[in-house]
Amino acid sequence: MKERSDSLTLKGLMAAQSRLTANHPMISVIASKQSMIEAGIGGEQQVSEVLNRYRFPFKNNIFHDLSLSSDSYFQIDHLLKTPNYGVILETKNLAGSLEFRDNPPQLIQKREDGQIKYYESPVEQLERNIELMSAWLSQRNIDFPLYGAIVLAYPKQHVEIPPATTKILFPNMIPPFIKSLPQEGKSLDTSTFNWLSSELLRNHHTYIPKPIFESYQIPLRDVQPGVRCESCGKIGMVKKPRTWHCPFCKVNNHLAHRGTLVEWFLVVKRTITNRECREFLNIKDKYTANRILQSMNLKSQGSYRDRTYSIDLRSIIRN
Repeated sequence: MKERSDSLTLKGLMAAQSRLTANHPMISVIASKQSMIEAGIGGEQQVSEVLNRYRFPFKNNIFHDLSLSSDSYFQIDHLLKTPNYGVILETKNLAGSLEFRDNPPQLIQKREDGQIKYYESPVEQLERNIELMSAWLSQRNIDFPLYGAIVLAYPKQHVEIPPATTKILFPNMIPPFIKSLPQEGKSLDTSTFNWLSSELLRNHHTYIPKPIFESYQIPLRDVQPGVRCESCGKIGMVKKPRTWHCPFCKVNNHLAHRGTLVEWFLVVKRTITNRECREFLNIKDKYTANRILQSMNLKSQGSYRDRTYSIDLRSIIRN
């Protein structure tokens, strides 16, 4: 029913690194965050492939990367829904030896290089998601059991201390676990089952992250301006009449400014002015900048002199 959404956070982190100097003090921090997000996405893709490939002998819908709101916002890595129950899966992709501690609740990762890292307990995350999902269903007068498990994306992940009660699975163990769950109790009728699927999709909220510079408190003066060439990836295209020219790979692209301005909104600020547009794209003419901003169907606010523009980032991602 729903595949993984593109990660705007990952797009922003990748763009931010190319907009900072190579010796910038935040480069290593941002690169580390990128690696962590990529590992998480890789793990979720492993689980998605198993769920999408397997044919369960009962009616079901599968939702990946689902964000909802009941008492608060919550994000579910994977939800499998049947007429009798729902299954919430929390995926982790962490190398080395893992210890699940209950008091206080935390996950301890011991890497092969001797590094020790501490994380929020995925058991707590899973229990919180089950509680919030139950509340979301209750608000719609749906009452059926929810089960949960933590999935370790790869069998090479070693669990030194497992959680006391929560089930730990590897991806190939997911289908047998789901098939083993009880089918007793009142089932959702076909009409309610289909309505609930539509309701889940309708209420999904695409996660919009803060701009990277805002999250990491990087000053605006540190941004490296210039239009990025979509062909070779280098920054520094030159404005020509009705197009942009890349001096590196010699490609012309009349829409190259679009991707670059999306980078601005992901990396620098949620809004942009005519002056900021000129400085970021390395153009001098305010009328050219105005035409570019108007051509992108951005939301505008304020008078002509103080006008700012913003974009609905949900329009650029695949849900």
